[in-house]
Amino acid sequence: MLPWLKAALALLFLLQLVISRPTMTTSPKLKLSEITHRIQQLHSGVQVPCNDTRVAQVSFTDRKLSEQELLCQAATALTKVTRCKKDYEPFIINLQSLHGKRNCSLSNENEIYLRNFLPELGNFTQGMYRRLAKSAAQ
Repeated sequence: MLPWLKAALALLFLLQLVISRPTMTTSPKLKLSEITHRIQQLHSGVQVPCNDTRVAQVSFTDRKLSEQELLCQAATALTKVTRCKKDYEPFIINLQSLHGKRNCSLSNENEIYLRNFLPELGNFTQGMYRRLAKSAAQ
């Protein structure tokens, strides 16, 4: 019975150690960088997965909308991609964690091919990354 007691005690200490450690939160800059990097990886391959899928167009250049609203709209547009969901899940997770909203309005009037949507998203996130880096340097 002594070995079981030692094992239980060791597990208890290990659990306490894991719980006491602060959780690693990924910085917005790292998330934006990851989105941009994944888009570049997809476009460097032979073909973007499901590139003929149409998604709602997000007006990334619309100055009336906040960055969080545009990130939310991008995440919402990508969640509607069903055929290649696993390829776009990392984008969705990062976008949702960046905007922090539950839902947002997204018009389905104008649609765009995914192969055109992703570079626009990449340019937008890269611009956000640069602004964050610039503000952090000041």
